[in-house]
Amino acid sequence: MSTLTVQDHATVVHHDHDHGHHHKESFLTKYIFSQDHKMIARQFLITGIIMAVIAMLLSILFRIQLAYPEKAFPLLETLLGRFAPGGRLDTNFYLSLVTIHGTIMVFFVLTAGLSGTFSNLLIPYQLGARDMASPFMNMLSYWLFFIASVIMMASFFTEKGPAGPGWTIYPPLSALPKAMPGSGAGMNYWLVSMVLFVASQLMGGINYVSTILNMRTKGMDLWKMPLTIWAFFLTAILGVLAFPVLVAGVVLLIFDRSFGTSFYLSEIVVQGQQMPFEGGSPILFQHLFWFLGHPEVYIVIMPALGISSEVIATNARKPIFGYHAMVYSLIGITVLSFIVWGHHMFVTGMNPFLGGVFMITTLIIAVPSAVKTFNYLATLWRGNIRFTPAMLFAIGLVSFFISGGLTGIFLGNAALDINLHDTYFVVAHFHLVMGSAAIFGMLAGVYHWFPKMFGRMMDEKLGYLHFWLTFIGAYLVFFPMHFMGLDGVPRRYYSFTEIESLKQWVSVNTFITWAAIMSALAQVAFLFNFFYSIFFGKKAPQNPWNSTTLEWTTPVEHIHGNWPGEIPTVYRWPYDYSKPGHDEDFIPQTTPFSQTMSSNLPHDFEDNPVNLESHKDWVNAQKSNEQEVK
Repeated sequence: MSTLTVQDHATVVHHDHDHGHHHKESFLTKYIFSQDHKMIARQFLITGIIMAVIAMLLSILFRIQLAYPEKAFPLLETLLGRFAPGGRLDTNFYLSLVTIHGTIMVFFVLTAGLSGTFSNLLIPYQLGARDMASPFMNMLSYWLFFIASVIMMASFFTEKGPAGPGWTIYPPLSALPKAMPGSGAGMNYWLVSMVLFVASQLMGGINYVSTILNMRTKGMDLWKMPLTIWAFFLTAILGVLAFPVLVAGVVLLIFDRSFGTSFYLSEIVVQGQQMPFEGGSPILFQHLFWFLGHPEVYIVIMPALGISSEVIATNARKPIFGYHAMVYSLIGITVLSFIVWGHHMFVTGMNPFLGGVFMITTLIIAVPSAVKTFNYLATLWRGNIRFTPAMLFAIGLVSFFISGGLTGIFLGNAALDINLHDTYFVVAHFHLVMGSAAIFGMLAGVYHWFPKMFGRMMDEKLGYLHFWLTFIGAYLVFFPMHFMGLDGVPRRYYSFTEIESLKQWVSVNTFITWAAIMSALAQVAFLFNFFYSIFFGKKAPQNPWNSTTLEWTTPVEHIHGNWPGEIPTVYRWPYDYSKPGHDEDFIPQTTPFSQTMSSNLPHDFEDNPVNLESHKDWVNAQKSNEQEVK
């Protein structure tokens, strides 16, 4: 695997070093239409934060409805106008809020905000590249994402409101423009926005893969790459292969909506009138959607896992446990994620044999996930742990990954899933294992690499406050939902007061809503810390965490091309922490083995027999000296 072509180091250094000094950038080319991977990473991050705040506010609105289903809030009518007549949310608008909240969080925050930020920031930095393979395509990727975000939010200003069929946009609600208010113009905006979003992700993914395969610095073979880069690499492959299927499904849906085709429609009756559709099946759309939808889960979680690997190893001051096993588990997740999508469809009348196949593959994919969890815990075990905010969020990810992953075993079993599928149990599982875990991975990355992005440090005390309030709040919000689901409380309902057996859960919904409000207020501490620190934070040293990877060898001040002179050469893997015999508890990747003879180990030279011989000669010389002294 280590024999792939690496860039002609000297040529690229000479060309790009000269390039960094022969032009002066204007405000537009530096901050708006930048082709610099560092600026594009910041653009993705800040846009993702804005979209996350919007999604969070939408969730508070529909949680208030669930907590106080019979109560009117005049302020809601003031804020939302026709969407909250008399101070109570319109039933159709409630569905729209749930739809747009899910869409924003899954795609615009956890996919683009997470991968777009850290893939752009770290791939050139950690591989030793001047920039991405195609900086222009990189810029286009961000701006398509930005336009998609604007179109999605513009749907709130349509006459009947934004899309309402749910973030999975199942037909027939999404295929019939007159099915409900949220099936009209707002649905068109959703579809256009998602096509642009997918185009953005494909441009980014192709760029990431090309950069990783072709632009590694001298000495950086695949087995010397940090686990962050492995995660971004496999995530990009997943996106390139899976996202086009969503576009195909969306195009067919547009045909059904606008051109009278029947890909997803058959024998539909609207207001007592038989529609002229026949021969289609909404199950076809579910297959197309979930063929993307389940890899999408790993498109979201794998970058967060890669970030946590880096943060945990750095702050435990230990080598990551089982590096090769971690890589193979990521590869296993990537391959298996394409053959488990049917577990989202156990309740569609699927053939029991086929359901059994999907059940087996779903349970098998838990194995590489468990390997990663075990390796995180083994890395933490007896480590000299520094509890920085980034480390706390990374450990929080492991906690959510375990607690949310265990409930996935229930849902992966077809017989149990049929009873739990349309209940709050699914909401709880999904938000713990994917939503909360991925968000915590993203926040760990923000706290850890903020000095590299902005040249300043975030406030640690505000970081601790942010972590504990968010961590406790997330469990208070999502843990009770498991019990609601076990009692059969259905998801997506506007109110439970009209069903006698479900009234008892209104008080729990009230508790969950106040916990959600507490979690939302905790984000104010983060937002203040983030934006204040950009301008007024303490100046960052070059390597504030004593890390070993290449990005910390670049100057604090951003320069075009990342390194002022030659790109450093890599000699060792990225996790040489606390090696016996060395005077410091970390050895950067750029340190040759000839400078660390007292701490070298035989396995350091697995792919370098020449240096192994030198190491053996040195060890023999040391033994001879010791014997002479005796």
